[in-house]
Amino acid sequence: MKPPLTLALLATLLLTGCARPYTITLNNGRGMTTQGKPKLQNGSYIFKDASGQPGSVPASRVQEVSPSNMTTSRTSSGFKAEPTR
Repeated sequence: MKPPLTLALLATLLLTGCARPYTITLNNGRGMTTQGKPKLQNGSYIFKDASGQPGSVPASRVQEVSPSNMTTSRTSSGFKAEPTR
């Protein structure tokens, strides 16, 4: 292979691996999909949503931040966390 073509393929591989979708799960059970990993700054998670718009959410409202392929759906599991009597 020619060196410029090899460099172009390597650069494409490196750049496409950086944009990994993440899911922010809030305390109320709602989830938000983000482009890339959210950053914690001054008590809020800063991110770009799925459509590329910037957004933020207070860290106190966040239950979990995880890659989208690692997120489990807690609302559809049928489990209800209610105290037993």
